[in-house]
Amino acid sequence: MSTAILRQKLHSYLEIAGDKKVKAIYAIMKNEIEQSVMEYTNDIKMELDNRYNDYKNGKTKIVTAEESRKRIQKKLKEIKRK
Repeated sequence: MSTAILRQKLHSYLEIAGDKKVKAIYAIMKNEIEQSVMEYTNDIKMELDNRYNDYKNGKTKIVTAEESRKRIQKKLKEIKRK
């Protein structure tokens, strides 16, 4: 069974599992789960805050993932033509 299928099965199971089972699974995986949590440095936090404030104040524009994909595809086509 592929890893993707296993992830999907685990995710589906956790959605319906009882509290005791979820807590037991968490207890088994706690150390690994807590180690995998990304911690941001103060510099990264400041940069994210600045970008968010720029967005809120209308200084920058956010594009959708689809728009980003289109822009990337366009640039790749331009590069291939050269």
